Amino acid sequence: MPVVTLPDGKRLGFDAPVTVREVAEAIGPGLARAAIAGRVDGRLVDLSHVIDRDAEVAIVTERDEEGLEIIRHSTAHLLAQAVKSLYPEAQVTIGPVIENGFYYDFAYARPFTPEDLEAIERRMGELAAADIPVERQVMPREEAIRFFEEMGERYKAEIIRDIPEGEEISLYRQGDFVDLCRGPHVPSTGRLKAFKLMNVAGAYWRGDARNEMLQRIYGTAWRDRKELKAYLHRLAEAEKRDHRKIGRKLDLFHFQEEAPGMVFWHPRGWTVYRIVEQYIRDKIRGRGYQEVRTPQIVDRSLWERSGHWAKFRADMFTTRSEDREYAIKPMNCPCHIQIFNQGLKSYRDLPLRLAEFGSCHRNEASGTLHGLMRVRNFVQDDAHIFCTEDQIQDEVSAFVDLLFEVYRDFGFDEVIVKLSTRPEQRVGSDEVWDKAEKALEEALEAKGLDWTLQPGEGAFYGPKIDFSLRDCLDRVWQCGTIQVDFSMPGRLGAEYVAEDGSRRTPVMLHRAILGSLERFIGILIEHHAGALPPWLAPVQAVVLTITDRHAAWAAEVREALEKRGFRVEADLRNEKIGYKIREHSIQRIPYLLVVGDREVEQAAVAVRTRDGEDLGTMSPDAFSARLAEDVARLGRVALEG
Repeated sequence: MPVVTLPDGKRLGFDAPVTVREVAEAIGPGLARAAIAGRVDGRLVDLSHVIDRDAEVAIVTERDEEGLEIIRHSTAHLLAQAVKSLYPEAQVTIGPVIENGFYYDFAYARPFTPEDLEAIERRMGELAAADIPVERQVMPREEAIRFFEEMGERYKAEIIRDIPEGEEISLYRQGDFVDLCRGPHVPSTGRLKAFKLMNVAGAYWRGDARNEMLQRIYGTAWRDRKELKAYLHRLAEAEKRDHRKIGRKLDLFHFQEEAPGMVFWHPRGWTVYRIVEQYIRDKIRGRGYQEVRTPQIVDRSLWERSGHWAKFRADMFTTRSEDREYAIKPMNCPCHIQIFNQGLKSYRDLPLRLAEFGSCHRNEASGTLHGLMRVRNFVQDDAHIFCTEDQIQDEVSAFVDLLFEVYRDFGFDEVIVKLSTRPEQRVGSDEVWDKAEKALEEALEAKGLDWTLQPGEGAFYGPKIDFSLRDCLDRVWQCGTIQVDFSMPGRLGAEYVAEDGSRRTPVMLHRAILGSLERFIGILIEHHAGALPPWLAPVQAVVLTITDRHAAWAAEVREALEKRGFRVEADLRNEKIGYKIREHSIQRIPYLLVVGDREVEQAAVAVRTRDGEDLGTMSPDAFSARLAEDVARLGRVALEG
């Protein structure tokens, strides 16, 4: 008779085979009410799953991340049931879980309208309120094919035909609706309490443009109405903060069809870009990095030797000249090795840190392009550190210190750290991987950082640490990384003379802090809703005149502040002062300096912030000191304000 071992080590014995639901009931009525699934010997199963042997069992509730995923998967089935209920001719295809929700693809004769989505969502609510039991059944493969063909569901029959012989075919029934699925699912539709359909889009069957176009309905699902409301609020805020809209509004940049995925930086936007770039340049200069510049176009042969041609050829832009094929570089690393290879290096030359703000191009699919966040032409704050194996830990430790300092300066204090270890397909010996993984782990531990392990997620050439930021809307952006590479230096002939006189291949550390500068600026714009802290603002202050007779003093103030290194403009237009204040506040300029008769007489300015706060009258020197203090705090002013 089965003995069940719980996560806390407690054991429960049963006189006969038992379901996961019965295990939850034996633990306690509260857990039984909250349970939606179980994990038996590491495998997720339904509450109805029968345990007939000794096993390790954990009860899954909606509070668990796995539980939320099950809720979202079950809500996708609820969507399909509602669609079939309202539009019986529609055929269901696939409906997976995605970040924050789910989607389901349908084949239907006409496009779904917004009114259709409203009707479908109402029907989903009715089906959820009916608390329909969800039941699993197993069916032989050929019988399952016939079952769905007789229902007119040819897509489901096609999916089953592609399932290898011998694999279990499981179906889930809720009322008169039956779907093909591995599961698990919630025990009844009444457990689905908070969902909303978001939009409909086109999608090819199985993602192949040669196949027919289907309709994809997207939705979001959460544990309760409170979580759903919070998510929809974040979406609304994200819409307001969309960097593409703010970029146009603040005249920072634009995109156009003639150069898809490539940025046209306007003067103010380019000012922000150069500030960010120069900040990183100043940071690394004092830490032993040497800045280099490498060609944009490099012969195919180098990319073949580095391994990129075989793996990333589809993402490269190429060109030909004089019967030679070239690639516009998608990354900088092979070129940096060429610099390392110029002249024989000694162990005394290591570590050698080469940095480049290199312009890279990648042929991203047009459908994936998204403003500054996903582009075809971008620049990374890229660097490669050539070192010995014994130097890995120290270099990683120094990099982590630098990265956290940079993130704090930009106003980000919450950093999510993940260590990715050896994948199944990899190069290099286990001994070398052991050493590299240990060095990364010890570097993280030495910093006292909280981090999570991602087994098997490392690059094929070595383990890595990824660093992600959490913004004001609780969104996570992966930006920084440091990767250990044992492969490429050897492929491209890099070597140094070791202390014993032997020739050895250096380890190469690939590292970036911001990642793509374009993407990082997009993150900053959305995080601050365009109100960049004074050190980053393209215009830090504007002097506004009330009438024409104040123009001379306004110009004098602007000139004095510019001489002190501030970015200042003067608005001398013959417009009402209220209009000018509103216009420049909308432009998110940190300080508005108003000059009228009194300010001219006192040789002063009346200072307002972009948020409407009146700071009173002060001399240009006093304002200069205030602005200098703001600039010196960098992005940390956003956290203290």
